Amino acid sequence: MGYYDEGRTGRNKRSGKGGYFLSGLAGVVIGAGLVVGTLPTIVDYQNKNEGVSVSENETARNAEQVSLDVTTDVTQAVERAKDAVVGITNIQASMDFFGTESDPQEAGSGSGVIYKKSGDTAFIVTNYHVIEGAQQLEVTLADGTKEPAELLGGDVWTDLAVLTIKGDNVKKTAEFGDSGALKIGEPVIAIGNPLGLEFSGSVTQGVVSGLERAIPVDLNGDMVNDWQAEVLQTDAAINPGNSGGALVNITGQVIGINSMKIAQSAVEGIGLSIPIDTALPIIKDLESFGEVKRPAMGVTLQNVSELPSYHQQETLKLPENVKEGVIIEQVLTNSPAAKAGLQEYDVITALDGEPVQDVIALRKYMYNNKSEGDAVTVTYYRDGKQRETKMTLVAESDL
Repeated sequence: MGYYDEGRTGRNKRSGKGGYFLSGLAGVVIGAGLVVGTLPTIVDYQNKNEGVSVSENETARNAEQVSLDVTTDVTQAVERAKDAVVGITNIQASMDFFGTESDPQEAGSGSGVIYKKSGDTAFIVTNYHVIEGAQQLEVTLADGTKEPAELLGGDVWTDLAVLTIKGDNVKKTAEFGDSGALKIGEPVIAIGNPLGLEFSGSVTQGVVSGLERAIPVDLNGDMVNDWQAEVLQTDAAINPGNSGGALVNITGQVIGINSMKIAQSAVEGIGLSIPIDTALPIIKDLESFGEVKRPAMGVTLQNVSELPSYHQQETLKLPENVKEGVIIEQVLTNSPAAKAGLQEYDVITALDGEPVQDVIALRKYMYNNKSEGDAVTVTYYRDGKQRETKMTLVAESDL
């Protein structure tokens, strides 16, 4: 059973550093981007009955036509939000068999949400895997107007990116809601472009099926989980092309950015969306700095649990009761770790007294609790002895 990402899919999909893979589920977890050239066959189910009499047809033509004006909470929510949802086209050049680069062309597409307009500039949030590898980006507004887009910044860890376009033709921006106030069973609506711009502005309805779902993420394709995406679960249909689109509540407020789905023949109705409360600080950093300001120690790490027990005790000289933690594989010169005296093969077991079971736990503690310039107390083992040191963290971009 394979695990793969289908977000920035098309002719130039790759799985190198910066790729976005999801694993650890009993099914296939895929991004909700578009596979170019796979539009479904649409069958025209005409009435083929040849025994219909002339009088029956005449009766049908003479029947009174009734027009209904149906307005519900759902239609009102869609009306408030739909014009802020856009299509995003990822344009790339490809190489042929002889190494000749082709003219840039569409490599895939997804969706996005216009969340702000400032002066003559409009800001759009989407998924990182929608824009990954793009040489050019084009945004299609709800009315069909196409605008060239500029990438302000993207973050592979949270699968979010921010673009800008000229705001002259932008008439509507989305209103963000409070994903922390969501309840299981609450109705939600997904708006996006499944299978591309031919189905732009498609609307599906469902409920909040689960909160705070943790989905393991392999960012570099080495089959080792690097992160856990915290997402909402919904049974509203989310299909390839919906990536980056809006999940809205019954008042039309955006409470999630649609990102992925679980795709398996025996599975139906499991779509996943990034909660807007999680997305907002990422969006602000990408808008302001072009990146997310995260703290760093300046080390590369490996899980203790991945090492055979023989090497845990003989090479690392860990006590028999220490089975969890992270091994320092490399310490960067002049990094906070180097200045704090940490060395290769030291095993970190706690930060500020909080246990560190593995690399994901270390990252989650750092990213959720620390900022550039903060101090952290590191508990570690060296040559079988427990030690402690303090370091002052720096931004990842400064290493």
